[in-house]
Amino acid sequence: MIAAITFPRIDPIAISLGPLAIRWYALAYITGLLLGWWYCRWLAKRPPALLSARAIDDFLLWATLGVILGGRLGYILFYQFDYYLANPLQIVFIWRGGMSFHGGMLGVAAAIILFARKEKAPILALGDIVSTVVPIGLFLGRIANFVNAELIGRQTDLPWGVIFPGQTVPRHPSQLYEAGLEGVLLLIVLFVLARAGGLERRGQATGVFLIGYALSRTLVELVRQPDPQLGFIFSGITMGQILSVPMLLAGIALLTWSRRARAAQ
Repeated sequence: MIAAITFPRIDPIAISLGPLAIRWYALAYITGLLLGWWYCRWLAKRPPALLSARAIDDFLLWATLGVILGGRLGYILFYQFDYYLANPLQIVFIWRGGMSFHGGMLGVAAAIILFARKEKAPILALGDIVSTVVPIGLFLGRIANFVNAELIGRQTDLPWGVIFPGQTVPRHPSQLYEAGLEGVLLLIVLFVLARAGGLERRGQATGVFLIGYALSRTLVELVRQPDPQLGFIFSGITMGQILSVPMLLAGIALLTWSRRARAAQ
């Protein structure tokens, strides 16, 4: 017998009020946005203090739309395009699941660019602040994935393997790995960077975030079960790893540019 941890059965519905059911996944999104908004306001006060608290307040709605619309569109395009092409009405049924981080990231990036241009604010300054707080949402989202017993890992004989509902063998709790790497670790790294004056060097925090997430996601994908409708794309490579490559390259390019720009001053 392989030692394993029995999955702690947690009702995915956090609050039920008659026909209204509020899921932990929805609460994770809401809490992440609110905590991120509060943290953004705190960061905006730190040098170089190029954005006002009012601007951060106004950006909250833009960020929310970017996360939801980008995350949904990304999932459709990257993971189940044929299905939604045949069932277009299902696109709006967000409560049934189906969100992509890479899509959400692109949605928020678009929101940052459009909002910064509208407010005549520095795009990279806003991007650095937002990048510093994103790990909060990532942590809460991955914990919600664990509660929902979704995005499970591959089979393992390690003592912390978890037998998820519907499974008969222990599997890596890959959601918790991602919560630790993409969430806790990356949040700490970016917090230390911000405290050390990292926000004064435009593009640095964004570059560190892109690199950190890409490496974390690529590493965890080695033990995460591929999406059943896709499987491995080729030679054991998953869609999550493929989508992380542009992030890694963009992060390296941005970090290099940031350091050269600083040296030229």
